Amino acid sequence: MPHGLRAGYPTFWREIGFGPRNALAVHCSLAHSGALRGLLEPVGDLLTTTAMDQPGHGQSGHWRGDRPFQEAMVAILHDFLADADGPIDLIGHSFGGTCALRAAAEAPERIRSLTLIEPPIYDALKATNAPEMAMQDALDAPFAAAMAAGNAAEAARLFSGVWGSGVPWETLSEDQQGDLIRRIHLIEGAGHTLNADVTGLLQPGGLEALDLPVLLIRGTVSPPSVPAILRVLAGRLRRAETVVIEGAGHMVPITHAVPVAQAIRAFLART
Repeated sequence: MPHGLRAGYPTFWREIGFGPRNALAVHCSLAHSGALRGLLEPVGDLLTTTAMDQPGHGQSGHWRGDRPFQEAMVAILHDFLADADGPIDLIGHSFGGTCALRAAAEAPERIRSLTLIEPPIYDALKATNAPEMAMQDALDAPFAAAMAAGNAAEAARLFSGVWGSGVPWETLSEDQQGDLIRRIHLIEGAGHTLNADVTGLLQPGGLEALDLPVLLIRGTVSPPSVPAILRVLAGRLRRAETVVIEGAGHMVPITHAVPVAQAIRAFLART
């Protein structure tokens, strides 16, 4: 498995598939690149995918806190893109999707297609005064309070309850719980970029300027902000289409990997 410096960060990545199209995949917060294997292997005849571990995740080095977490992630993605042989298919889940969108907007000539799975771009929704944002704020408030109080264990439990796979916290092993507790600070590190349009991408004309095929994927039982965010993105991105996976929540590429892979396969056939 390859491991080296990317944008100055010790980064681990794995290659999945053997297809003629090159792809780059970014997992969600608190996961790792292997979590996307169930999604990427079924499209391995189409894609040769580089799946990387974010800083502080999997086998990559720690996030140093020397720059905003999303900025560090986007710099790493640009490093991978610079090495690619031609345009690639970029896939991102959750926070990884927010990084993928930003990277694509900054270097659209390097992207063949973009797949965003439930990117929690809160700021896109706040501008619309949608009621779903207030609902999401209410769900997230206990987590924020736990983090402010320095209670990492409670924060991890609450975060998992809203943004996890639906598996009860009590059924997770001690190792699984401990891993989430140790890394829960990364959620706070990533959070401010979800609520602040630091690059101006969400300003009028920003998303509309992205002229490439975009696939938006969500589940039917995801947090309330998700479908509203995807509606905003679908309305502003020029070449976007949306696929909804029945019965799935926020961890849809893990819990419902096969239908997500089928949706991506159909999308790739059209691009």
